[in-house]
Amino acid sequence: MKLQILMHESFEAPGAIVDWAESRRHVVNYIRVYEGDELPQEVDGFDYLIVMGGPQSPDTTVQECPHFDAKAEIRLIKKSIDAGKLVLGVCLGAQLIGEAMGVRYEHSPNREIGVFEVYLTEKAQDDPVFKQFPPSFEVGHWHGDMPGLTEDAEVLAYSRGCPRQIVKYSPKVYGFQCHFEFTPQTIDGMIRNSTHELEEYGELPYVEDSETLRSHDFSEINQKLFTFLDHMTTQ
Repeated sequence: MKLQILMHESFEAPGAIVDWAESRRHVVNYIRVYEGDELPQEVDGFDYLIVMGGPQSPDTTVQECPHFDAKAEIRLIKKSIDAGKLVLGVCLGAQLIGEAMGVRYEHSPNREIGVFEVYLTEKAQDDPVFKQFPPSFEVGHWHGDMPGLTEDAEVLAYSRGCPRQIVKYSPKVYGFQCHFEFTPQTIDGMIRNSTHELEEYGELPYVEDSETLRSHDFSEINQKLFTFLDHMTTQ
């Protein structure tokens, strides 16, 4: 299978997604917009589009961030969905999926930075992969916004700080506001490049400090990601 991973910043890395892809011998191509890579005009060159996170929002303009063209990315996501491709959005990527499907992202009730539990909803019991998961489990977080919901979207998981953590837009299209892909290396990159956020929001209830962030073992979280990705790519 051919994966196309769209990255907005070097430190918002795919992490364990790449570990999974390499272990399954999938082909991985990258669009690193922060290095000036252009978005593909057609979608026949990949099977699975994975859109990563970033400090931007769907409202960020090219004047504010010259390497990030939200409208162009939204068009690429919509074209991929219309072509029946598998699509996964992580954090900002999840918000862009909602925008591509005609709904606006929103601010989360709380900012979350750290590792906190999410709780599966009743809808998750009808999902072929998440029904295998325990009712609650820990996962990574680093966000202040959340994806919008279409009429058909199903919220599969929420946290105490945010009501939309895992959103199923269709059997082939999912949005993860949370982060299953974090590894010790990626979390270190996030900390080094986002120190200002930890300083600004450090007193909030769902924000961990850098020492706590670095203390986490992400292996079980990554294994849940692998279960999800295995299901999506072997249907």
